[in-house]
Amino acid sequence: MDDGDHGAAGSTLPEADASLKANAIGFLDALVIGLNSTSPAYSLAAVLGPIVALVGVYAPGVMLASFVPMLLIAAAFYYLNKVDQDCGTTFSWVTRAMGPWAGWLGGWAITMTGVLVIGSLADVAVHFGLLAAGLDGLAANQLVRQGLSVLVILAMTAVCVIGTEMSARLQDVLILAQVFFLLAFAVVAIYRVYAGTSTLGGIPPSLSWLNPFGAGGAALTGGLLLGVFIYWGWESAVNLTEEVEDSATAPGKAGIWSTIVLLVTYLSVGYAVVAYAGTQFLAENAGEEEAVFAVLAHEVMGGWDWMVLLAVCTSALASTQTTIIPASRTALSMARRHALPPHLAHIHPRFRTPDVSTWWVAAIAIAWYLAVNQISENALLDSLTALSLLIAFYYALTGVACAVYYRRHLLENAHNFLLIGLGPLVGAGLLTWLLVESVGDMSNPANSAGGVSWFGLGPPLVIGIGIAVVGVLLMCFWRVRDGRFWQERRGVVDPALVRGRKS
Repeated sequence: MDDGDHGAAGSTLPEADASLKANAIGFLDALVIGLNSTSPAYSLAAVLGPIVALVGVYAPGVMLASFVPMLLIAAAFYYLNKVDQDCGTTFSWVTRAMGPWAGWLGGWAITMTGVLVIGSLADVAVHFGLLAAGLDGLAANQLVRQGLSVLVILAMTAVCVIGTEMSARLQDVLILAQVFFLLAFAVVAIYRVYAGTSTLGGIPPSLSWLNPFGAGGAALTGGLLLGVFIYWGWESAVNLTEEVEDSATAPGKAGIWSTIVLLVTYLSVGYAVVAYAGTQFLAENAGEEEAVFAVLAHEVMGGWDWMVLLAVCTSALASTQTTIIPASRTALSMARRHALPPHLAHIHPRFRTPDVSTWWVAAIAIAWYLAVNQISENALLDSLTALSLLIAFYYALTGVACAVYYRRHLLENAHNFLLIGLGPLVGAGLLTWLLVESVGDMSNPANSAGGVSWFGLGPPLVIGIGIAVVGVLLMCFWRVRDGRFWQERRGVVDPALVRGRKS
């Protein structure tokens, strides 16, 4: 390993006939895309009930605790993007810091998270859209939902291909609608609690709910596993680094600020829901996941419940589109470094977006969604549970890569040591711990959505292991087929970039 090879990771880049469109969007657009990628309304709808079932009124505290590793990893993304503006993010950074094998697996994990979740997000968007329109019968029809979900994926993919500016404009509209509806719901819920008109046995809010340790250690562990999921996705802003103005700093700042905005949103709505509904109702209906929001919307808003239903719909719709971004950009980055077939690196000459990789991601996501649905609806939920393994893996890998890549500069001052070294490593450590806990939890078939066993294990763990095995086999195959990427060597960050002497 050549420890001093600063430019090795980029030495095998092929000549490109086109590049991604530089300066296509600004900081606020990137921030909005980062927020929408997490699908705030949908994430709350899917996770709040199960968290309350575990920790009761301390759900806001668990969401606060889950924020800590996310903020630390967001810092790692910021500092790594500052010295390497590559749309492959984790793939590129880990390759530079830790070598091509680790980098390839990090890129594979990011790409597969998109494949696993895109179909489910489209399904939720269709379901809640039909409910908001009063078409409950169609919402219950699986064939209709699946057909419309495929159309939604195709439409959102087309938006991604047509242009980053168009994507950003659509995201601006969707986030405004989502935030407005969520805040309206939270304000009405809190008002009704203090007015004594809650229909579900409300509880006056208390600052003690912010204590994540209130429910005990075991409950906190389970809650954190769920809490990490609701913050996942903010890094889509950084995947657009080659298309954002001020690409060295703006995407990283957008990632950090999106986690902070998410924290405020989650705590506000979390407080409102727990205060209005009480813990018993939420715990009893935890298995219904996002359906709980449909019930709560009617209880809180009455005839205006369509607003909350539409919030979840727009949330999932926005995330369907933005989740395609990191998967397609990572595939593009891997292909142009010869880590995947070269045609995935094609950029549309007019729109200057990665059209081939984008359509491939959509096609595989549609195939996965339809295939898993043929097994059972629970299998789709289990595939979403398996996401936590991939998320924890590539986030932790990024945190370690940050400290390793900057290793020669960590002792220069307290700022570097704390924010570039220690912080990302602590975040990586917390996520690694959660990863190990997830594996233990998922190994028990009783903890799966349907309580069934696959090969003696829970379906989510089998899905996670299957994705890992396929990734390793594909990596080894491509290593034999085209070994150029594996000639890259580990390096360290360019001192001139760290000290600001280069742009």
